[in-house]
Amino acid sequence: MKDQKIGFVGLGRMGGNMARCLKDKGYSVSALFDIDQDLAKDLASEIDSTACKTLAEVTASADIILTVVTNDSAMDAIYFGDDNLFIAAEGKLFINCATLTPSIHVKLEEAAAKIGAKTLEGCMASSIPQARHGELYLMIGGQEAEFEAAKPLLDDLSKALTYVGPSGKASEVKALVNMVMNINTGALAEGLGLGAALGIDLEMLCKVFSQTGANSRVLETDAEDMLNRDHDCFFSASHAAKDSGIALDLGKSKGVSMPLAQATLEQYNKLCELGLGELDKSGIAELTFPGRKGSE
Repeated sequence: MKDQKIGFVGLGRMGGNMARCLKDKGYSVSALFDIDQDLAKDLASEIDSTACKTLAEVTASADIILTVVTNDSAMDAIYFGDDNLFIAAEGKLFINCATLTPSIHVKLEEAAAKIGAKTLEGCMASSIPQARHGELYLMIGGQEAEFEAAKPLLDDLSKALTYVGPSGKASEVKALVNMVMNINTGALAEGLGLGAALGIDLEMLCKVFSQTGANSRVLETDAEDMLNRDHDCFFSASHAAKDSGIALDLGKSKGVSMPLAQATLEQYNKLCELGLGELDKSGIAELTFPGRKGSE
């Protein structure tokens, strides 16, 4: 697979570092595109690639194109706008890695089939360091044969991966992963915020949490940042809000009541309304700790 040319669309925190990772592992990363052309040019210079001026140029210059964009609207734009990735795309494989609604992945697969192209969902867990070093956890959706064909590339991006099922299913699973993660993050922020209000030693409280039923992966990744108000962004509050919203819409479509997910979404929406949406998701603690900006 390393004899195939790789393109990237969306060069932010995740996409840019995935491109660096594949370059380090011997792939030909031949084409880069981002709406921020300076970002694309800088990365192209760094990894000896080409910053494309159009999306069609990316498709023409690569065999496999990975996309990491923000939402469904951005995905519609790159595939169905006047300048799009599906122009002259026969024989190309598109691996779409953002957290989106399941329906758009089904739409893309159907559209790709009509022009002789192929798609996969490559939903990602983990964050920036894992993207840089090929240690993501990937949930893959689409045709199983396409997954098997692309597996060497996907293995080089990940430390583990799971084939989930047909197109759309990986997005469903990723929405649930992020929904539960966001609920856990909100719960930890409330627990530590209440601990602060009670005058409890918060480092001691975290140690107690870690040895009891209050333990979680979020405790490991976010507690120190909540205590220190260090909210440098690995996974933004605005993305947390988006993903909780996707999960809630899935719940509504199946008649499932999810009050905890709803409450968490409201907290992240409040954070965004305060202009703090680009903080890391740990920034939800700004709403719960006494004396902080959003806790009044």
